[in-house]
Amino acid sequence: MQVEHHPLAAEFPEHKDAIHHLKMNNAHFAKLFGEYDDTDKAIVRAETGVDHLGDADLENLKKVRISLKDQLFHILQTAGNA
Repeated sequence: MQVEHHPLAAEFPEHKDAIHHLKMNNAHFAKLFGEYDDTDKAIVRAETGVDHLGDADLENLKKVRISLKDQLFHILQTAGNA
C-alpha cells in the first residue's frame, strides 16, 4: 500500500506563496499549519506501521486533518481576497 503525505503546499500548490507568507505573519495560521503538519505525520506513521492505532483512532485523525485543511483553506481564501 502506498502511503502519501499531504503537505499543505502540495494540497494547494496555487497558494504556495500565500502559505509561506501566512506562516511567517499570521500566528493563528501558523498554529493551525503546525497542527495540520503534525496530524498528517501521525497519519503517515500509523499507515506505515511505525505507530499502532486502531481503525477508529486513525479515522479520527483523518477527520481532524480534513477539518484543519478546511480552516487553513478558508484563511487562504480570505487572505487572497484582502
